[in-house]
Amino acid sequence: MPRAAEISVNEREFILQGLKENIRLDGRPFDAFRSLELNFGDEHGVADVQLGKTRVIARVSAEVTAPFVDRKFDGIFNISTEFSPMASPAFEIGRPTEAENILSRILEKAIRRSGALDTESLCIIAGLKCFSLRADLHILDHDGGLIDASCIAVIAALQHFRRPDVAVEGENATIFSIREREPIPLSILHHPICVTFSYYNAGEIMLMDANLAEEQVREGEAVITMNRHGEVCQIAKYGGVSVDPMALLNCTSVALEKVKDITKFIQRRLEEDAKKRDVGGLIAELSAENAR
Repeated sequence: MPRAAEISVNEREFILQGLKENIRLDGRPFDAFRSLELNFGDEHGVADVQLGKTRVIARVSAEVTAPFVDRKFDGIFNISTEFSPMASPAFEIGRPTEAENILSRILEKAIRRSGALDTESLCIIAGLKCFSLRADLHILDHDGGLIDASCIAVIAALQHFRRPDVAVEGENATIFSIREREPIPLSILHHPICVTFSYYNAGEIMLMDANLAEEQVREGEAVITMNRHGEVCQIAKYGGVSVDPMALLNCTSVALEKVKDITKFIQRRLEEDAKKRDVGGLIAELSAENAR
């Protein structure tokens, strides 16, 4: 089975000794993220996120289908992850790794189970038709921080996506194209963001947004998912060194500030993208047609 190149003993000792002296490889403070870039595609619902050298792309698509029998008034929302071999030698198509399983599980809890998306707004005709949303996540380059970058990408793509407008008459539904009616943004109730903390030296040293080399020498990790209102959506810790409860509580306070900053950054990039798309007042023209 393919494996990523393991870090050498000398590199491991060098990184750990630096952390004991409050020095990181790239010179960042312990509570700092790497540079974050966010770009949107030509079509709605495509978000390209770069966190340092880590790069992921999320694409949201929708189709009309029948709802689940036991959820007649809800639409469908799924998240699918794809790890490309170009991102890391450890990834192979068709053979999910432990990292892929953990990422899928965390995103499922952080976004879908936390009720971030209002699935009732995706219902067209109760029990007959609804929108089925799918967020496809593609990992293009892996240098650590996959969970944080992936969560940002999916949340940004959901905010950027526009579903077709619908007219319902009895049991008949008409799906309008973008030229007939302005597409509608999704109803998102809150915006959860994941922040990963890595632990070293028996849990005494804590880092935020570790790169791949730092991840390979860490003794444990904790993923905290919050929204900008301070609501904790999940705390995930998969083995590793034990963490003091008060230290974990302090992490939530630190994570909240980062979540607020990231949420503002996503909103600013969405506004910039909307201005670029509204060339010649096309959106205003479509809105006027809808009103008439």
